[in-house]
Amino acid sequence: MLKLTYTENSFYLECLTLSLEEWVAQRVILALRVGQTLSVEPSTASFLLPVDLSGVEVLKAEVRRDDREIIALCVCDSEYVEVTLRGSWLSDGSEDAEGVFITTMSDRAEFFLHKLWQEAQACASVMSE
Repeated sequence: MLKLTYTENSFYLECLTLSLEEWVAQRVILALRVGQTLSVEPSTASFLLPVDLSGVEVLKAEVRRDDREIIALCVCDSEYVEVTLRGSWLSDGSEDAEGVFITTMSDRAEFFLHKLWQEAQACASVMSE
C-alpha cells in the first residue's frame, strides 16, 4: 500500500506492508477512540517526478502493462512527468488540504514508485543546497 501524507507545505510518500483494508480499519478505530471525525472518499493524487530519473522509462512500461488504471503518467514539460494515482482520501472532513491519500497496486509497482520518489527527493535536496 502507498500512503501519501499531505500537510500544509508538502507531502510525504510511504510504502507500507499493511493491506489497505487493515490500515483503514486501524485508522477508523483510532478516530473512534479519540473522538475525531473521519471522512473517506474516492479520490486521485498527483505529484511530479523529474523526467531524467533513471527509472522513469521503466515506470512508463509498468503503467502500460497495468490494466487496472490505478496509475497514469502525463508529461508536463521537458523536465517533469506527472504521476496520478487513484485511491482514497482520508481527512477530518474539513475543506483543508491536509489528510492522507492511500492506494494499492502490485507490490513491485508500489516499491518501484516509492524508490523513484525517494530518488527525486534526494535530487531536489542536493539541488537546493
